[in-house]
Amino acid sequence: MQKPLTFLASLAIVAAFALPAMAQETAPAETAPAETAPAAVVADPSVVVATVGDTEITVGHMIAAWASLPEQYQGLPEDVLFQGILDQLVQQTALAQQFSGDLPKRIEILLDNERRSLTAGESINAIMDSPLAEADVQAAYDEEYTNAEQGQEFNASHILVETEEEALAVIAELEGGADFAEVAAEKSTGPSGPNGGQLGWFGEGAMVPEFEAAVVAMEVGAVSAPVKTQFGFHVIKLNETRVQEAPALDDVREELEMQLRQIRAQSKIEEVTAAAQIDRSGAEAVSPSVIKQITVLE
Repeated sequence: MQKPLTFLASLAIVAAFALPAMAQETAPAETAPAETAPAAVVADPSVVVATVGDTEITVGHMIAAWASLPEQYQGLPEDVLFQGILDQLVQQTALAQQFSGDLPKRIEILLDNERRSLTAGESINAIMDSPLAEADVQAAYDEEYTNAEQGQEFNASHILVETEEEALAVIAELEGGADFAEVAAEKSTGPSGPNGGQLGWFGEGAMVPEFEAAVVAMEVGAVSAPVKTQFGFHVIKLNETRVQEAPALDDVREELEMQLRQIRAQSKIEEVTAAAQIDRSGAEAVSPSVIKQITVLE
């Protein structure tokens, strides 16, 4: 029978949260302090919250356990989290202490992988957290915004009707000298009608493709032929165009810094991998199908 590769940590924590009374009833007797000291509100990871035999469980252990919880449990009330995590760590410690013999191979391998993953993560964190030169941030901003061609923005109005015939009649009325805003307020079925059909400023990608294509091809002041979209038929007037204004550096600083850090981390990964003595020849003789053969770890 196939055994699970991981300890029942998630199941234990769910049980501890769902059935706190059961945990209290089945837990071995614990020595209660004679007096209740004021609750500590500033985390000190070295503070011992419980002992199981000679093994200490600290605030640090509890914080690490909380951080590894699924997101849906992390938001539970703090008193529920505290008791649930404490119960879990006490139970796990008691179970670990009664285990005898050598650890199964699967546990040793999992511990190897976990240590490798956590250590690599610390290396990446160190790279990501190291300071960025302001000149690099400014250069990234200039490349992305100052030196790059900015997109166009458009200010347009439209009159939306149900049929092409209605749209052609609207165009004829406009060509006869009717005011666009007045016709829009009277005949447009769109929500902008009462406002004279005004759509305000918008950039590329903001409108459905057929509408945008018509606007991009127009000259300022022109009125379009009927443009069919999923909403009906539009008669469009292009009021103004302008080059999209670049955002201020501080408005995009966080995004730019994250991009720079990610680029730096990726470069470091490639650098250290290229410099390492790596021999993958052993993998050539192994079928990819072995990756799912969990039972061989038993």
